[in-house]
Amino acid sequence: MLTRWGETLDKQQVLQEYPRPQLVRESFYNLNGLWDYAITASDACPGAWDGQILVPFSPEAPLSGVGKTLRPGQVLWYRRPLPLKKRAGMRTLLHFGAVDQRAWVYVNGLLAGTHTGGYTAFTLDITKLLREGENTLTVAVRDDTDTVPLARGKQKTKRGGIWYTPQSGIWQTVWAELVPERYIGSLLFTPELPEGRIRWQVFSAAPQGAKVSVCYQGEPVAEGGTDADGCGSAVIAPEQLHLWTPETPELYDVTVTLGADTVKSYFAMRTVGTGQDAAGHPCLLLNGEPYFHHGVLDQGYWPDGLYTAPSDEALIYDIQLMKRLGFNMLRKHIKIEPMRWYYHCDRLGMLVWQDMPSGGGRYNLLTISAPLITGIHLKDSHYRLFARTDPDGRDSFRQELEEMIRQLQNCPCIVLWVPFNEGWGQFNARQVTGILRRMDATRLIDQASGWFDQGGGDVYSMHNYFYPLKMRKHRRVTALTEYGGIAYPMPGHCTHEKSYGYGTAESREDLTARYRQLQLETVLPQLQKGLSALVYTQVSDVEEEINGIFTYDREEVKPDETAVREINAALAAEFARCTRKKP
Repeated sequence: MLTRWGETLDKQQVLQEYPRPQLVRESFYNLNGLWDYAITASDACPGAWDGQILVPFSPEAPLSGVGKTLRPGQVLWYRRPLPLKKRAGMRTLLHFGAVDQRAWVYVNGLLAGTHTGGYTAFTLDITKLLREGENTLTVAVRDDTDTVPLARGKQKTKRGGIWYTPQSGIWQTVWAELVPERYIGSLLFTPELPEGRIRWQVFSAAPQGAKVSVCYQGEPVAEGGTDADGCGSAVIAPEQLHLWTPETPELYDVTVTLGADTVKSYFAMRTVGTGQDAAGHPCLLLNGEPYFHHGVLDQGYWPDGLYTAPSDEALIYDIQLMKRLGFNMLRKHIKIEPMRWYYHCDRLGMLVWQDMPSGGGRYNLLTISAPLITGIHLKDSHYRLFARTDPDGRDSFRQELEEMIRQLQNCPCIVLWVPFNEGWGQFNARQVTGILRRMDATRLIDQASGWFDQGGGDVYSMHNYFYPLKMRKHRRVTALTEYGGIAYPMPGHCTHEKSYGYGTAESREDLTARYRQLQLETVLPQLQKGLSALVYTQVSDVEEEINGIFTYDREEVKPDETAVREINAALAAEFARCTRKKP
């Protein structure tokens, strides 16, 4: 099955957009396209190549042109010419958006660096390895999926149900850029309201003396510099202060200059937190006011690209459609998207709850499913029950988590972190929450989405697909973070014979009626009792799991669009009524 974007894909122009809108330079060389590939049983570089693969699509994805699955123990090799030359006084950085799971990168046969973790970006300085004339880039990848404790999300060697086709190798853009010897590595912007202050930090080997200029719609509004730690700040005048919300996604443009290096970025003036509504219930705040997080579970799978959307327009489509239907939040489930996805959420106005991709050993079915039946509660220090006995695996999780935070910390759309989901590889959730707090005190935390709550974080998180919804008083914000999931196998748009969902509708009309009943008769009354956030399952069908709002190929919205908008508007109006301060 191909999407409309996959059908029109130009192999010579694959995902050519600048891959990192949060930090932009003029120098940019896109390395996507056709590479040589081989799959071997050993770590030895192949003497012959199997053919060509379209990067950045994994070999399991139809758009790659390969159609092979990398098995545990095998090595996936890539090779292509590297049309880059040394320039005096400049350094060459090689960027990988994501490579699943472990990568070894060689330039001209010499090791440039390695990376472990299939979801986070990494950068290598290859200046010293470049030579005059022709250069060659070679990448070796091992992906053992669920046979090792590394993050894998919902990939499984034996897919089925809620577990999906594994993908491997390079699955986000590969690119290079030239930078001066003294260059900007990353930026961090922290808004402070109501002072109207924006704080920044420039990360570099020598960050002192950077110049920061802030504009709004082309007009200068603030400027400043950096101290020895790369820090600085500026106050934005009240008449130039524009707050970011999903309804008004206002962004400020930034230019940062450090010596010979100049980058462009952006930020938003917005804060998130918790407080109380008019009735005294704990609630979520946006810019100091109660705000209804009305979201959808977003798994980010595509029938033709698997983890990789076939185009930038495809990424935008999903976000815009959810906004059109009246949702204002996406829970990015067990996956980290390319940086352009977060940029589109920033500029279009979409809140994001960001999951950490799960890992650990092979999950104990009894552990992860028992709460559905018995309501059993376990402490997550019992590593064996949660498939987390390997200390190196726990260390890998912490490392990958910290990489995710550093990579995404500058995206205004992200308002909440979700380190664990339904006990999949969960361990020491309170300790992990402490790591998140130390790294990012500006966002909220759903410590353990679904069950096995350990009493920490900002949100008491419920998953409910089968039972009557009951609200209980909590000191934390109450959120229904997975529910619904009504399946409807729309004829002509399913990829597998088997189907999975939480109840099955017989038609578009039946699905719409079920959605209306669930939202207005079951969920809406709970808003009066302090329910502050919703995450409906899910954005699109994924393989056998056919409970999406639209089909896997993105061609059909399954329920009636007008009805969904009206129902969602009714939920938003009820939340506003329940939380409105009395005159």
